[in-house]
Amino acid sequence: MKKKFLKYFIICTAIMLFMSKSSFASSLEIPVWSTNATKLNVTNSSTVNNITNEANQTVNNNQTSNAVNSNATVSPTLNSKEAVTNNPLKLTCGGAILIEQNTGNVLYDYNMHEKLRPASVTKVMTILLIMEALDSGKISLTDKIPCSKEASSMGGSQIWLETTEQLTVDEMLKAICVVSANDCTVAMAEYLEGSEEAFVAKMNERAKQLGMNDTTFKNCHGIDEDGHLTSAYDIAIMSRELLVNHPSITKYTTIYMDSLRDGKSQLVNTNKLVRNYEGCTGLKTGSTSLALFNLSASATKNGLSLIAVVLKGSSSDVRFTEARKLLDYGFSNYEYKNLGKKGDVIGNVNINKGIENYTNAILKNDVGIVIKKSKGNSISQNIELFNSISAPVSKGQKVGEVSFYLDNKEIGKADLVSSSDISKYSFGAMATKVYKSWFSLLRS
Repeated sequence: MKKKFLKYFIICTAIMLFMSKSSFASSLEIPVWSTNATKLNVTNSSTVNNITNEANQTVNNNQTSNAVNSNATVSPTLNSKEAVTNNPLKLTCGGAILIEQNTGNVLYDYNMHEKLRPASVTKVMTILLIMEALDSGKISLTDKIPCSKEASSMGGSQIWLETTEQLTVDEMLKAICVVSANDCTVAMAEYLEGSEEAFVAKMNERAKQLGMNDTTFKNCHGIDEDGHLTSAYDIAIMSRELLVNHPSITKYTTIYMDSLRDGKSQLVNTNKLVRNYEGCTGLKTGSTSLALFNLSASATKNGLSLIAVVLKGSSSDVRFTEARKLLDYGFSNYEYKNLGKKGDVIGNVNINKGIENYTNAILKNDVGIVIKKSKGNSISQNIELFNSISAPVSKGQKVGEVSFYLDNKEIGKADLVSSSDISKYSFGAMATKVYKSWFSLLRS
């Protein structure tokens, strides 16, 4: 009986190998959604709604403000091509900007590159570096942070740290985000880089990497110092980097009231919008006698996330009023549409000389777009798959692209990648595949 089964297995294996080899030779075609499938250059862009498996499907949405963005990561610059720049909101601050958080589209620009003193909004970069240190494993939330004599004597906003006490990173972050504690800020800087000077060098290095060309940091806390300057544009860049890549920071930036030291130290958020603006997610206030009143404010409603930056407001009320104006403008005029999710299957791509005949083409990243509510033009999409790919194919390898159009004008692209590894055809690989198939069949 065993000999008969073995003979039957060998014959079937040979037949399957022959058929498989024939299929490679014939290069069976899988239909694609475009007759002009070519390898295109991809722009750094994010997302628009419900991609389906049909070619050139039109999504009847509203007019887009700028480009589609197909990456969840932050681009080094913001897209300001169609931003409102003539100040219809009649802002009176020194400089301001409104951006959409996911795409980085600039929706409103008022002196956004004016170099101004940021005051404690500086701490957005400090917090970003702390979060990156947490993500890398360099520190943990439970680490105990000592307080140096220099940190304890900072002045300004503080929680009056003593040189004899230690707080955890979690407690330090809470104090920095909620009450803008300068003493905790310097203590964290010293712990991370050995000295505040070394930490400030890291801040400037990171700013350069992010394309913050208007920025020079002189300290980690924002107390007035000659040459310590940035712009609304640059603050929007680092705010976006923090919120997109470290969304857990909102655990701290959305606190309105809390306490430290077993309830002995009361904390009340300096950002009034946390309490009285729907959807507020943060982010950071700042004020000094020279910088006047500054704010980076973030909020999310109905899937649309905005960041409004106001610098050099004449009073605390002005900064909050003008940030509210910017956010209201954004939420009233724009919406964010998801076009697809990372991993969505868009089609199949034929594989030559592979152990498998095809691979699924999936979206590399989430895809979406900012749409202007007041316009009703349609967005169309065109899916292009590579006609022929030879094995081996790596999971994540680019196998196509989807392009988005508004009024026949291309507004962005997103990569399609292979969903799996496909090994090159060989007798050993095919025999293994057949063996596994038979083994699975016999077990069932």
